[in-house]
Amino acid sequence: MRPEPGNGQTLAAARALGIAAIGAPLFAVEPTDWTVPDPARFAGILAGSANLFRHGGPGLAPLQTLPVHAVGEQTAQAARAAGFAVASVGEGGLQSVASTLAPGRYLRLSGADPVALTLPEGIHVETVRLYAAKALPLSPAAQDVLRAPCVVALHSGEAVRHLAAECARLNLPRGAIRLACLAPRIAEIAGPGWETVEISAMRNDQPLLALARQMCKNP
Repeated sequence: MRPEPGNGQTLAAARALGIAAIGAPLFAVEPTDWTVPDPARFAGILAGSANLFRHGGPGLAPLQTLPVHAVGEQTAQAARAAGFAVASVGEGGLQSVASTLAPGRYLRLSGADPVALTLPEGIHVETVRLYAAKALPLSPAAQDVLRAPCVVALHSGEAVRHLAAECARLNLPRGAIRLACLAPRIAEIAGPGWETVEISAMRNDQPLLALARQMCKNP
């Protein structure tokens, strides 16, 4: 249920594992107007999504002098493709990346609703929002799948929140839906009422899809 182009990438990886998967993006990512800050004020960029570099536009060019601290390898790849040098790549979410930064002021590039971070002493972060995610209705094909026992792979808390709202709007029972969550925060936001809620061992597609496949095999 990821926005494109990530949705297509996850679908391809799922099908390579033998999972009968369909795509139903819950959001469309759109760029927003933003003001480019003075890069001289910052020690680096804190990046939590590849969408930053896909939708940041020409305003990114003046910031290319700053090293990027990326939440994961996919974000790091997008940063490099946009002409940035990557100083570090995390594995456990943006909070873990922020916890390893050297003291200084950092520029956090984000979407419209960034996850709150607890910053170590000596770390200061200024946030600039580059894009927004427009919520989409569940497609008829997705509605058909969700009416039968199924597994849903979820990559964000916003996705599970919107999925829950769509299930309520369309009168789709949660009791037949099993959730495979990329991170604990997603499972916390999901709340009760689903058949099962499980959490991936690591925050990337391969372990998440391995979990989803196992959940399909063991109803």
